[in-house]
Amino acid sequence: MHKKTTNLPDWSALMPVLPGEGPRTRELYAAIRRLIEAGVVPAGAKLPTTRDLARRFGLSRASAVAAFEMLTADGFAEARVGAGTFVAAQVPHLPVAAVKERGPDLEVSPPLPCALGVATPDARTLRVFRSLLARRLARPGPEHFHYGDPRGGLALRQAIAAYLRSARGVRCDAGQIIVTSGSQQGLDLLIRAAIRPGDAVWIEDPCYPMAHAALANSGGHVVGVPVDSEGLDPALGEALCPRARAVYVTPSHQFPLGITMTMRRRLALIDWARRNEAWIIEDDYDSEFRYAGPPLTALQGMDASGRVAYLGTFSKVLFPGLRVGYAVVPEPLLDAVLELRARTDRHPPSLAEGALTDLLNEGHFAGHLRRSRRRVHAARDALVAGLQACRAGVLDVTAPEQGLHLVAKLTSARCDVEIVAAAKAAGVGARALSSMFVTAQPQQGLVLGFSGFADDELRAAAARLDAILG
Repeated sequence: MHKKTTNLPDWSALMPVLPGEGPRTRELYAAIRRLIEAGVVPAGAKLPTTRDLARRFGLSRASAVAAFEMLTADGFAEARVGAGTFVAAQVPHLPVAAVKERGPDLEVSPPLPCALGVATPDARTLRVFRSLLARRLARPGPEHFHYGDPRGGLALRQAIAAYLRSARGVRCDAGQIIVTSGSQQGLDLLIRAAIRPGDAVWIEDPCYPMAHAALANSGGHVVGVPVDSEGLDPALGEALCPRARAVYVTPSHQFPLGITMTMRRRLALIDWARRNEAWIIEDDYDSEFRYAGPPLTALQGMDASGRVAYLGTFSKVLFPGLRVGYAVVPEPLLDAVLELRARTDRHPPSLAEGALTDLLNEGHFAGHLRRSRRRVHAARDALVAGLQACRAGVLDVTAPEQGLHLVAKLTSARCDVEIVAAAKAAGVGARALSSMFVTAQPQQGLVLGFSGFADDELRAAAARLDAILG
């Protein structure tokens, strides 16, 4: 193989996308094509020899030759007699907007190691849930055979309210809770109930991209308020946009930076909302996963003026396929949210509600949480150890005290979007930190998830990142 150009990937990083036995011609073709389209392998770059690729990946020489012939036939490569095979001078490139990270609902399936939004399976919980579901189905109640309350079943809402009061300090009763298909639906309902087109809305900068998209698509004027070591600064928000109608925040575990909003900032934000009759939308997406001490009290529980709407979900702590989240809605917004829910979705599915209610009420959920925290804690440590073993001076990594992801900041002048494209081609589900900034100066870094993956998968992913960054 020729001497690598500085910005070319380690070709051994292609191995994760060449599974199984047999010729694997198309897999090799697709892997190299992705690297070319993403710009990781630039136009004019020399490709490895077919003999070298066959040796590295355990392919037959004929398979490697056939893959190169496909690349040449499609215009991605050109063969030069006596010199080798090169990336064509003119090839289609994915636009930056396509390479730039998008919402978690657009991730590939099955997810690549270090992808976000992956829950940790628990065999014991699944066995219990299956039993609870079978018990409920053995004697199905009438709630399954007619349209129900748009808020969801009363028993489940009571169980959720009891859990939130105990675990998160949320001030609520079952009447304020709306069972949703996840926090994103809850956010959409709150936005449509509270925000009119043209209203200014603050959002953390950097922020959760799907929340930014929801606010922008509603017609709101989205104002990014920079996040520092104390979280979002309400005083800076007022200086940037004093008449905002609402703010979207993740105070317990800021996404993506992982910062916890300090008490003085929390009180200042509540005071701002009270003075301006504005709404605070608190997204408490992964608060159950705190590794040093109990979960923090929710912002909503500190608010005596009723200006905070609270969003939570079972997607992270159980599994996204359950499609159950919840919103605690302030009284003045409740009728509007219920009308929207009834008009667009009628009511949540009742089939799993009973089993989930039993899971909460019979103590199974608490046991599940303890087991999940231990597993995710170990996964975090495995990924951090793998990343810290990477080449010195490339990544700045600190083990987070909460949550299901970490941020590895780049200490060199590298573009995180380009690294993410190379990582995906190598089988690593990193996301670009810079893509999550609104107006503040973007920082370069990788946002990496550790939930839902085996320790050895995470260590291998860290090694592949090391090869890309080297």
